[in-house]
Amino acid sequence: MLPEWLQIVAWSSRTYQRRFGKWPNLIRPQSFNEMIQRRKVLDRDPRLPMLADKVKSKDYVSDKLGAAWIIPTLWSGRRLPPLPERNWPIPFVIKMNNGCGWNIFVRSQADCNWAEIEKRCATWMAKTYGMHTGEWLYRRIDPQILIEPFMSFDQRLPLDYKFWTFHGRVEVIHVVTDREDDEKQAFFDRDWNRLACGQGFAVEHRHIPKPASLDDMIRGAEALAADIPFVRVDFYELAGQPLFGEMTFYPGSGLNSIEPADFDRWLLELWRGNRQVGLSPVPIPADPRAGSF
Repeated sequence: MLPEWLQIVAWSSRTYQRRFGKWPNLIRPQSFNEMIQRRKVLDRDPRLPMLADKVKSKDYVSDKLGAAWIIPTLWSGRRLPPLPERNWPIPFVIKMNNGCGWNIFVRSQADCNWAEIEKRCATWMAKTYGMHTGEWLYRRIDPQILIEPFMSFDQRLPLDYKFWTFHGRVEVIHVVTDREDDEKQAFFDRDWNRLACGQGFAVEHRHIPKPASLDDMIRGAEALAADIPFVRVDFYELAGQPLFGEMTFYPGSGLNSIEPADFDRWLLELWRGNRQVGLSPVPIPADPRAGSF
């Protein structure tokens, strides 16, 4: 049996090679995605599993920012409670604390198919998220099922505001729209100027208004990431109130295309701690023909 660090080198390098047709440079990374692969292999910051844990991170965020930033926990544990105790107010969300995309949205009583829900939860509990891409920190998280209120006024998923934070400073704001059925993305600088860049997903061309709590979310992300070389801090906004989502240390597992090349190089330099003048992408206007979000 190979030691864990060699397994991670093999897993992360192999998935990267299959995606991009070349092996990652783990010694002197030449791209943002290669920096992510290097982090998987070399960065063993003991805080990362706690910060990525959707249950434990709530205490950290509450201590740093206050309880108002936290989505309440209705219940958490390794196995769903008996049926008579599953009386959480609808709508609610069932998710795992140690993965991405492992969610069940219960919007009405008709969605309470407990046999199917139990089956999906058991499948998730038996898996280790990110293992075959070398994301070691998820192996350090004790898996739990988490129940939270569905934080929305219209039962649609809210906009997802992702703050790419380098050495304690937000540099890029990544917005995801229509996450459940037609996901699209847009990028902005910290002053809410749209950027001509992407991460390999469909572009959201509609106008996205500046969130009312943008300044608060920037301050919140920077407080949470004050002494971390790079982390993506995700928030939602409900009635002008920012709500913490999660902290992500391997966006896309370093397997999504970063475009254009200048943007990729800029992100790489930011991670290295180099904020050279002239590397920032040029802001572009939204397409007026695409309407407003």
